[in-house]
Amino acid sequence: MLAPLATFLTACAALLATVPAHAADLRLCVFDLQGASGEMFNAAKDYALAMQGAGFGLALKSYVDERVAVDDFRTGQCDAVLATAFRTRTFNPVTAATDSFGAALILRQGKVDHAAGHEVMRMASQIFNSPAASSYVVQGKYEMAGLIDVGAVYAIVRDKAMNTPEAMAGKKILAFDHDKAQAYLIQKAGAQPVTADVTNFANKFNNGMADMAAAPAIAFKPLELLKGMGPHGAVCRFPYLVMSYQLIIDRGRFAPAFAEVSRHYWFAHFDDVLARINKAEVELPASVWMDLSAENTPKYAEFLRQTRVELAEQGIYNKQGLKLLKRIRCKLNAADPECTMTTETN
Repeated sequence: MLAPLATFLTACAALLATVPAHAADLRLCVFDLQGASGEMFNAAKDYALAMQGAGFGLALKSYVDERVAVDDFRTGQCDAVLATAFRTRTFNPVTAATDSFGAALILRQGKVDHAAGHEVMRMASQIFNSPAASSYVVQGKYEMAGLIDVGAVYAIVRDKAMNTPEAMAGKKILAFDHDKAQAYLIQKAGAQPVTADVTNFANKFNNGMADMAAAPAIAFKPLELLKGMGPHGAVCRFPYLVMSYQLIIDRGRFAPAFAEVSRHYWFAHFDDVLARINKAEVELPASVWMDLSAENTPKYAEFLRQTRVELAEQGIYNKQGLKLLKRIRCKLNAADPECTMTTETN
């Protein structure tokens, strides 16, 4: 923790001279389902305070509807936005590739290495912090100025028998209306997508309108998702993806030094957020978890890999970002069969 924090402080000292003397506060719009009382908004307040100390003024505005937050950023009502990579993909598809199906999935001897999945995200964030990373973080007028790992996305099923890709056939599964990747995966499995957004997906699942939903553990308690699981359901301890929030700025409205200092800040606090993720997972009752068998875990992983490659060919996922993530996965686990495959290498 001390090393990245020292890097952040050094970056501030080195770059502060480039900041205009009395720059007006710029607006950062923050999506948090719990609004101004939520954990992400509180994290954004700590961030804004640190950035103020580094010479960058930010005024925060909270949103409980992610679509509105992103639309306000797109139309210039916000100078920056902090939202999930599902939504920020439109501004930077390269860095949003971190949230592709299975992009942070590491298997060892047929079992999920959960810690290694977060290490994939950490290494990606570290690369994005490199001075040579402009081809990743800068996309036209937009720049990714921070990546926050908010945890593995787990399936919540109403029936424990939904424990293989084949068992999904014919089931109703919630899919965010703005993410074509989710609908594609569901249809590929022979299931039926049930359209939802962040404002109603919990109610739809809890009211029995779908057989399966998916979310990170930190969302289970505030959304009361375990209610919808019922007596025969479970949380499948298999990460479809590791979800991130990404901070996107309109480059023309910020001092040149801002994005680099911002990325250093979030990387320095990677472990702080990870501790909250682990706490949320540990606090879930042991009885709600369901582990896949040694036979089905690799089958799910291969299903996600094939889906990811197909989505890249369709232009939904970014090939440059996926190439980077495969390189990271194979650095962490060179024995994985995918490391001998030519997919996701160009």
